[in-house]
Amino acid sequence: MSIARIVEISSTSGSSFEDAIKNGVARASKTLRNVKSAWVKEQEVEVEGEKITSYKVILKVTFILDDAA
Repeated sequence: MSIARIVEISSTSGSSFEDAIKNGVARASKTLRNVKSAWVKEQEVEVEGEKITSYKVILKVTFILDDAA
């Protein structure tokens, strides 16, 4: 039997939501072991004038906890 935990993180990109998601999952995978999935909870853009300057996502990242020994 495995037990999972879910953490919430935010990630930004200057180019797209997809890039923000990829950056967030890649960074979470450096810190968390056994990352299994990510769910996009929220999306947001920052605007200056009439131009989008950055894309932000809030992700819920699921990872499997190590067995206690």
